[in-house]
Amino acid sequence: MVPYEMCGQFCGYRKYEGSNRMKIIINENERGFLFKDGSFVRMLESGKHTVWAFLGQSIQTCKAEGAVTLNDVDNKLLLRDRAFEDATVCVHVPDGHFAIRYEDGRVAETLSTGEYYFWNILHKQSFQLVDITKPEITELDAKALASVPVKHYIRVEVPSGYCALLYFDGSFQRTIENGTYFFWNGSVKVDCQLVDMRIQQLDIVGQEILTADKVSLRINFVCSYKITDALHIMSDIKDYKAQIHVMTQLILREYVGKYRFDELLEQKENIAGFVLAKLKEKQSSLHVAFIDSGLKDIILPGEIRDIMNTVLVAEKKAQANVITRREEVASTRSLLNTAKLLDENATLYKLKELEYLEKICDKVGNISVGNGNLLGQLGELITTTTYGKQSC
Repeated sequence: MVPYEMCGQFCGYRKYEGSNRMKIIINENERGFLFKDGSFVRMLESGKHTVWAFLGQSIQTCKAEGAVTLNDVDNKLLLRDRAFEDATVCVHVPDGHFAIRYEDGRVAETLSTGEYYFWNILHKQSFQLVDITKPEITELDAKALASVPVKHYIRVEVPSGYCALLYFDGSFQRTIENGTYFFWNGSVKVDCQLVDMRIQQLDIVGQEILTADKVSLRINFVCSYKITDALHIMSDIKDYKAQIHVMTQLILREYVGKYRFDELLEQKENIAGFVLAKLKEKQSSLHVAFIDSGLKDIILPGEIRDIMNTVLVAEKKAQANVITRREEVASTRSLLNTAKLLDENATLYKLKELEYLEKICDKVGNISVGNGNLLGQLGELITTTTYGKQSC
């Protein structure tokens, strides 16, 4: 007897010297295929089998798991044996489809167009046929989709505050809201156009406008709006932001051009209300809703700004002079009233003199005029006045 040799795949046999008989052992997780003169005869179950080489017999074995793979053998030929047909399952994947293979209820792989045979002995095989001619994916759960190669589908994320316009081959289908969507990357071209449905702000910066008296002003303006019809604003208007910008500019020019420079400054608070009212008249044709507007700045030319600064300085100086004169008049009126009281009352007049003398004595230590002491004389005068007042 010679050593153990291999025949086909996963096949062991023993050859006895001087004979053409071979003993084949097929394991439990294997199946064998008996051929005679190159033609398939039947499938062999696990166990010991005898092969007579002189009769032209040969055996090829394979694992009885997963796909059926025999070297240089068409699987359809194996269907001649009813045992093979019962032990396997065939799946046909037509054009425009692919199949998801489940093994014992778990996702195993995806199968593209073609015909496949799988062993259905040790593990239970099942299949789900998926039609990719219909672009939107609705029948697969997340686990099944995870097994599909990314090249076969498109993932669309619609963030919060947005919507998306869904097109199949350029034809509008529907509007999709916030969420995650999947579409097959097949024969139908899928496009999704995101539209911002949140409140948006339009800034008009440094817009130069002439007043009625030909003064050139630069105006900074702002307005806020919200899209109300996503489909029509994207299909009817080429660039809705540019359209709103131009319309707001024209309304500003209409308002500013009617007034002279001084008049415009006096009623600049009314500009925002006028522009907002005009924009609301046009919002249906623009498929938006205008919410608010406001005037940020009015920027004057350099020479006009210098003139305005000069005028402002002059006005403030005039106001300061008026206030100064008013205070002087009040002070003079107060002095006049005091003088009238002193003139009418001699005692009050004398007390006022004494008050001033007291202030002088507090501030000065000694005053000499000629040979006399002025402070001593003032002291005598105060004493005499006091005594005289007591005599009275």
